[in-house]
Amino acid sequence: MGRTGLYIHWPFCTRICPYCDFNVYRDRGADAALWREALLGDLAWWREKAGISAYSSVYFGGGTPSLMAPSLARAVIEAAKPVPGAEVTLEANPTDAERERFSDFAAAGVNRLSLGVQSLRDKVLTFLGRNHSVSETIEALEVARGVFERLTFDLIYARPGQSLDDWRGELSEALALAKGHLSLYQLTIEPGTAFDRAVARGDWAPAGEDMTAAQYDLAQQMCTDAGLLPYEVSNNAAPGHEAQHNLLYWRYQAYVGIGPGAHGRVRIGGQLYETVALANPKDYLAATPVERFALTPLSGPDQAVEMLSMGLRLSEGVSLSRYEALAGAPLQAQTLDYLAGDGLVLVDGDQLRLTADGRRVLNGVLLDLTR
Repeated sequence: MGRTGLYIHWPFCTRICPYCDFNVYRDRGADAALWREALLGDLAWWREKAGISAYSSVYFGGGTPSLMAPSLARAVIEAAKPVPGAEVTLEANPTDAERERFSDFAAAGVNRLSLGVQSLRDKVLTFLGRNHSVSETIEALEVARGVFERLTFDLIYARPGQSLDDWRGELSEALALAKGHLSLYQLTIEPGTAFDRAVARGDWAPAGEDMTAAQYDLAQQMCTDAGLLPYEVSNNAAPGHEAQHNLLYWRYQAYVGIGPGAHGRVRIGGQLYETVALANPKDYLAATPVERFALTPLSGPDQAVEMLSMGLRLSEGVSLSRYEALAGAPLQAQTLDYLAGDGLVLVDGDQLRLTADGRRVLNGVLLDLTR
């Protein structure tokens, strides 16, 4: 079968960040033996169910997967049998306790680290509910640069009260610390989070659209000038340093998701399925693999919309003929002409791409294309 990635969701964190709406729980001391049995059982089940004998990439996400025992990560990696040269990514936080185990994770088979930096300002880290300092961050980056083949970290911008000059200074420092890849995420207020409740109370207001757009534009220019090209809406990389596992998502290729609440897109007997795992860790451990995953077949038109939504995030865009094959009909020429006339999209042969202006209003473009 074709390229298939593996995502492992580790749902535990030492604290829950106020902006986070992921499936996360406070770390109460996870039993590595129980999780080893569950996760390896999942891999064996998917091997039988979908015929997946090896994975083209492996990604430990969360939550905070660097809290898991490195021996557990090793067991999962060995069972996944990643293909030669596969990217194996681990998300981590730059705290002292996690930094001390970087070498153990590298020895276990992790070759790419994604560090949750979020900001290079201590006051902002406190606002974001993070449990590390800027000095810890810089130390963690220095250690990681010497341990892992590939390294990335992320920052959050469009924070309340953040000026354009503030962002310019912070991003300049980040680019000096970067090693080939940087992820830049706009602060969004997700329903049900602590930040959502704070905004509703009037404690503070999110950044305005004009400031958010100005900070996005500045970031793209500064990253490009530094040699980190904007290959995806929120991700910049030097050539050859793009996140290979995440490219599977954006290029709408198959991936298995295991761990509580993990999602996947798995092809079984020619049919693509959406897969969703049980979200609660206790329920997950108590269930058998067949009980853990809900499988929903995706129609061709459903796949076409998902492919478009993911692929237009990439600077390379999407294939119009692939969309037509999935949807059973081409995108409307009138709509494409309208969006192109407004300077939002480019059609280059079979490839449809967003312009810089189009990337700023991605959701609106998608709405026009799929209505």
